[in-house]
Amino acid sequence: MAAADVIRDAAVQLREAGIETPEHDAKLLLAEAAGVELRDVDKALLMGEELGTAEQLARFQSMLARRAKREPLQYITGHAPFRYLDLKVGLGVFIPRPETETVVQAGLDWLTEHGMIHPRVVDLCAGSGAIGLSVVSEVPGSQVWAVELSPNTAEWTNKNLAETAKRYPSIASNYQLEIADATSLATLAQLDGTIDIVITNPPYVPESDVPEQPEVRDWDPELALYGGSMDGTLIPERIIERAYRLLKPGGALVMEHDVTQGDRLVAYAKAAGFTTASTGRDWAGRDRYLFAVA
Repeated sequence: MAAADVIRDAAVQLREAGIETPEHDAKLLLAEAAGVELRDVDKALLMGEELGTAEQLARFQSMLARRAKREPLQYITGHAPFRYLDLKVGLGVFIPRPETETVVQAGLDWLTEHGMIHPRVVDLCAGSGAIGLSVVSEVPGSQVWAVELSPNTAEWTNKNLAETAKRYPSIASNYQLEIADATSLATLAQLDGTIDIVITNPPYVPESDVPEQPEVRDWDPELALYGGSMDGTLIPERIIERAYRLLKPGGALVMEHDVTQGDRLVAYAKAAGFTTASTGRDWAGRDRYLFAVA
C-alpha cells in the first residue's frame, strides 16, 4: 500500500477519535515506526511510494490504536523535543511543553546580560530534566542542582541525564539530582544564599480548572499538574519562598505559571522579599512566568 493511502486511512481513524492534527500525528507515527525522518514520509507521499516493511506497518497500526485512545503522541514515540535536546518521556513524567522553552530562554538571557561565566543554577520540580539539562548543556561551566519529588519521575530525569551526557560529556559532573520536596526548607539547605538563578516549572494548574484535553487530564501525572489549591498558587508560592532563601542578593527567579496567576504571584514575590518582580510572556503573548530579583 502506498504511503499516501496509509496516511489517509490513519488520519480518518484519528480524526474520528477527536485528534486535532490527524495527518500530522499519523505522519509522525509512521516515521517513528519505520525508523525514518518526517521528511522521508513527506517524500514518499509526494512520490507516491510505499514506506515501511510489513513488520514496521504492523507496529504503526499498534501505535495508531494507542493514539486513537488519546494517549499522548510523545508517550507513544517515547521522546519529546525541547530546545536542543530530545528527551525520553513515558508514563509517570510530565511532557515538556514549548512554552517552557520561553522560561528557560528568559533565564539564559539574564545570565548572559550579567556576564555570568560559571553560574550556579537550581531547577526545582525537575520532571524530565528539561530545564536543568538545557541550562547545563547550553551554558558551559554552569553548575546545576535539580530537585524532583517523585522517585518514579526521577528515573526519567536520570535517563535524560545519561543521554544528554553522551552528547555533552562534561555535564556529568556539573548536574546533580536530589529526590526531595522542592518546597521544603531542608532541601538543598547547604546552598542557601549562594545560587545565581532558580529556573522552575512547578505544578500550577488550578484544581478548579481540570484540563479538558484527555492527553493532559488522563495521562500527565497529577503531581506535576495541580498547584495544590483551587487557584493553583499554593505550590508556586512555596517555591517562591524556597527560591528566595536559595538565591544570593541580586539573584533571579524565573518561574512558569498559569495565565491567570501573574498579578498574584508578582505581589507574593514582593511580599516574600524580592526587590523587583514582573510577569513575562510566552511566544503566544500569554502571561507565562514570574521574573523576580532578590
